[in-house]
Amino acid sequence: MATTHGIHTIDTGFVRPQFDAAYLVVENGRGAFIDCGTNHAVPRMLAALDEAGITAAEVDWLILTHVHLDHAGGAGELIAQLPNAKLVVHPRGARHMIDPSALWAGASAVYGEAVMEATYGRLRPIPPERVIEAPDNYVVDLAGRLLLCIDTPGHAKHHLTVYDERANVCFTGDVFGLSYREFDTANGPFILPTTSPVQFDPEALHASIKRLLTLHPSGMYLTHYGRVENIEKLAADLHQQIDAMVALARAADGQQDRHAALIEALTGLYAGRAEAHGWTQGRNALAQLLHMDIELNAQGLAVWLDQSRR
Repeated sequence: MATTHGIHTIDTGFVRPQFDAAYLVVENGRGAFIDCGTNHAVPRMLAALDEAGITAAEVDWLILTHVHLDHAGGAGELIAQLPNAKLVVHPRGARHMIDPSALWAGASAVYGEAVMEATYGRLRPIPPERVIEAPDNYVVDLAGRLLLCIDTPGHAKHHLTVYDERANVCFTGDVFGLSYREFDTANGPFILPTTSPVQFDPEALHASIKRLLTLHPSGMYLTHYGRVENIEKLAADLHQQIDAMVALARAADGQQDRHAALIEALTGLYAGRAEAHGWTQGRNALAQLLHMDIELNAQGLAVWLDQSRR
C-alpha cells in the first residue's frame, strides 16, 4: 500500500487485483476514507487503518464520489465499524445511503438477487444523522487539511470529485475515466472514459474534466485504478474518446442488434488506441480485460441515445 502525502491506496478486491481502489487520507493522526468498495472490502479497509497506524475511532470521514456499488456498496457496514465518522455524499446520493432499498432493487432487477448477494452483500442503511450532503464546493476539514468536494456530473448526476489542496491531487471516482495498470506502456498510462447504464451525459462529462484541469492537479487518484499523472495528455485522450464513442453510438443507432454493434465498435476503438499506445497483447486480451467496462459503456451509450430523442 503505497503512501504519498499520507494517501494510502487500498485494493478493495473487487473483480480482480488492481481493478477497484479506495483511499485513506491520514492527517495528524486522523483519517478520511474516500470510497470503500463493497461489503467484502470492509476487512481490507480496517486493515489499512492498522497499516497506517490509526484506529477506527480516529477516522472522521467516509467520503463517497458517488453511490454506484463498486464505490459505495460497503458504506453502511464500514460506517458501523467507525464510531466517530460521518458519511459525506452528493445530495442526489444521500437518500440511497439512508435507505438503500431502491438502489438494491434497481441493481437486482438487472443482475438478480443471488448475484447481488454474492458480489456486493446486503446493503446496510446508514442513520440519517451520520450522513452529510455535500453540495458543490463543500469543504471537509480533516484535522486542518481541507478536502474540497466538487460537483462533477457526466458519469452520474450524483458524482463528486474530492480535491486535496495539500497534495494537489483529485480523487476522481469515475469522472476521469479508467486506467488499469495492465495497459501501462513506455508511453505511460492508457485511459478510457466510463459511462454508466442510466446517467451518461457526454457534454457534462467534457465540462467536468475541463473543470478539474483548472485546478492544475499533479495527479489523479482513480477508482479504476490508482494514481495517474501527465494529466493534460490523459484529459485530451478522454475528450477524444468521448466524442468518438458518441459518434459510434450514433452510427450504431437503428441497427438490428444495436448492443452487439456497440460492443464491436467500442472494442475496435479501444484496441486501436491501445495498439497505438504501444500495448502489444492484442484485441482479444483487451476484450477480456475490458469486458465489463465495454458492456457498461455500450449500455450507457444506448440509454443516452434513447433519452436524447425524448
